[in-house]
Amino acid sequence: MKAVTWQGKRDVRVETVPDPTIQEPTDAVIRITSTGLCGSDLHLYEVLTPFMTPGDILGHEPMGIVEEVGAGVPDLKAGDRVVVPFQIACGDCWMCLNSLPTQCETTQVTGEGMGAALFGYTRLYGAVPGGQAEYLRVPQAQYGPIKVPEGPPDDRFVYLSDVLPTAWQAVAYADIPEGGSVAVLGLGPIGDMACRVAQVRGAGRVFGVDLVGDRLRRARARGVETYDLRSFDSEKELVAAIRDRTDGRGPDAVIDAVGTEAHGSAAARLIQNASALLPRKLSGPLAERFSVDRLAALHTAIELVRRGGTLSLIGVYGGMADPLPMLTMFDKQIQIRMGQANVRRWSDEIIPYLRDEDPLGVDDFATHRVPLAEAPDAYEMFQQKRDGAVKILMTP
Repeated sequence: MKAVTWQGKRDVRVETVPDPTIQEPTDAVIRITSTGLCGSDLHLYEVLTPFMTPGDILGHEPMGIVEEVGAGVPDLKAGDRVVVPFQIACGDCWMCLNSLPTQCETTQVTGEGMGAALFGYTRLYGAVPGGQAEYLRVPQAQYGPIKVPEGPPDDRFVYLSDVLPTAWQAVAYADIPEGGSVAVLGLGPIGDMACRVAQVRGAGRVFGVDLVGDRLRRARARGVETYDLRSFDSEKELVAAIRDRTDGRGPDAVIDAVGTEAHGSAAARLIQNASALLPRKLSGPLAERFSVDRLAALHTAIELVRRGGTLSLIGVYGGMADPLPMLTMFDKQIQIRMGQANVRRWSDEIIPYLRDEDPLGVDDFATHRVPLAEAPDAYEMFQQKRDGAVKILMTP
């Protein structure tokens, strides 16, 4: 089959690899019909290269048709249309039964000290072949895949794999009071969808912050009060502008949908780039023990949120030696929630929004649809934020 493989920093290629097969009774094999390019894939493209191996198959946002199931998968059959969550979880362990499938005790990558295995996402998360391919082996298929109806196009459901539950959890963790206010930092796919989810869940005011014109216009068209970072000389000016719209206090909640690739901290970027250039035997341990993030977005979130408010961190961070302003965080009595989205925890709540009407705008959420063969160009376009690229779907 054809699959998108990682070969090095900013080097992905579509190659021929062996077709997946059933290996365990709880496996299924899916023929992919649509697969997304995620912002966190860009971390593998550039920042998290020390944890990658040439030939790794990328991607964690797939949906498709079941081709084959193992004997331990009673609720799926060949021909079923399914969306595959990005994490791999059993559904039966203590963590899964307590709505934390990203911490699944059956699939935890204990050798790396990490949570549940993820599709297409570094050796830290199990080095499981991903879904930017023609076919996908799905472990723990007795729990993970979400059956969806025939009829509507893939765009209606594909975002259940990651974008929708990630944005949904970001808003749920933000704990926005009914009619309250939230600022979303970063208007890429997750930030954009988080704004939409906040609106349908009853937020009174939604502020969106970014520095890419296309993304700001897209959010503004859906009623978000947008702020262009390029219009401010400093973080303090931005914070003051939004505080002026919230009775001088700041928003009730701030969602950081940027993560480690925020603008700022040239020193942190230098360390990230240096570790990526080292031999693999050195770069991995260095990154694990001494990695730092570019924390511009997180520092802005801490400054912006009102006292007693909530920070919801959904952008990916990977640093182990990050300096944080603990005095400010403690003094402001900030509550913080974060983590990978627990897809199956939220999917049943989301599906009613995908049936008839389209309040979240999923039908036209994708800005680009390309063949799998054009994946290298799609990665480059998305990384450089060219041509209005916000969300890219690929079809094998």
